Amino acid sequence: MISLDDIYKVIVATVPLYVALILGYGSVKWWHLFKPDQVDAINRLVCYFTLPLFNLDFTAHSNPFKWNYKFLAADGISKVIIVAVLALWARCSSKGSYCWSITNFSLCTLTSSLVVGVPLLGAMYGQLGIDLVVQFSVIQAIVWLTVLLLVLEFRQSRSDFPSTMNCSTSVVRNPPQVHSLESSRNDLEGKVINIDGLGDDNRPSLWCLMKVVGKKLLANPNSYSCIVGIVWALFACRFNFQIPSIVDGSILIMSKAGTGTSMFSMGMFMALQEKLIACGPKLTMFGMILKFVAGPAAMAIAALVVGLHGDVLRIAIIQAALPQSITSFIYAKEYGLHADVLSTAVIFGMMASLPILIAYYAILQTLHSL
Repeated sequence: MISLDDIYKVIVATVPLYVALILGYGSVKWWHLFKPDQVDAINRLVCYFTLPLFNLDFTAHSNPFKWNYKFLAADGISKVIIVAVLALWARCSSKGSYCWSITNFSLCTLTSSLVVGVPLLGAMYGQLGIDLVVQFSVIQAIVWLTVLLLVLEFRQSRSDFPSTMNCSTSVVRNPPQVHSLESSRNDLEGKVINIDGLGDDNRPSLWCLMKVVGKKLLANPNSYSCIVGIVWALFACRFNFQIPSIVDGSILIMSKAGTGTSMFSMGMFMALQEKLIACGPKLTMFGMILKFVAGPAAMAIAALVVGLHGDVLRIAIIQAALPQSITSFIYAKEYGLHADVLSTAVIFGMMASLPILIAYYAILQTLHSL
């Protein structure tokens, strides 16, 4: 059975997150200390400095050669399960759609892993919990958020090309007649020639889409902070190097503020919304079921398939129930795809996550002791 001391440790680790959240909310909503443009400036501080350095700090100090690749395989399989279910739903149900499948995938799988996961899983399972959350967050940032961005770009390009594309694509209309020794066909006038990036149906090629996605990822320091961190970790662990103390200290002084400023920024974001539940109660309940039930259930199935057991199995299930990724909302807003649903998932999920995650922890520990 789980003890009250165990629950108390989790509460001690997570309540400070909510204190920062409430302070951010109150600074805008109650005390009117910040105007919207000032909130935007603070968000930029978090986005471009404290959170990327927070990610870099944890990633660079990990050891990729000792990662639990069964755990990461379970994460990948769980996402395949969810994609398969969503594809079947979109194909067979009258309510199914490609657009809702994208949003539902985000709700089921993308979590605020480092900001909430590190203190929470650290309190529950110690260093093992922290290590696994870091591994998950790196793969999410490098792989799954990239996949999400690629899918969103593809969706938008189908209806809005070429205005959404920023790659070097040229379309020449009414070209002059071309004479060739190998071809006598000179009936090209009035046709569209796709030079770089367009297929025969005037849709962008995969390479062109990847160029756009790459540019957007490079504009997001949270993505390449994980890439830089993992490259350094591989190099340092392979050749037994350590980060110079002056560099490590420079990263640490900002990364220590990562959790607090991120939660403070989340509170400010909540205060600026007209409604905390922007999408209505039905969609909110649907989103919470996907977030806190469907995602962990898929992870539990995948974890059992690859043979996870003990604390690693329990960590895999709990981390799948962490609150919604803020990045997924940012992408949803940018691409105009159910931003109200993702906004509600971020806000309501953050408020509801503490009791739900403690319940998961208690249930899993109890099952373990039986």
